[in-house]
Amino acid sequence: MKSLKDRIGHNHNVSIAEVGALDEHRRSILGLAMVSNDKAYVEGALSKLVDLVRMTSNVVLQDYQMEFL
Repeated sequence: MKSLKDRIGHNHNVSIAEVGALDEHRRSILGLAMVSNDKAYVEGALSKLVDLVRMTSNVVLQDYQMEFL
């Protein structure tokens, strides 16, 4: 999980952190944040990150949600 977090954090304009399931060895809950004045840009960028995670070997994306404030 650390390599995935590092790759996302260093190569994309987002903040990323493990926010849940911290005591579980085979499961992780990640939170990502992006700030912009263009909702469409953020939605597109985060959708690309979802696709990146889906294509990562040894990772199964079970669920995700996006929230805009």
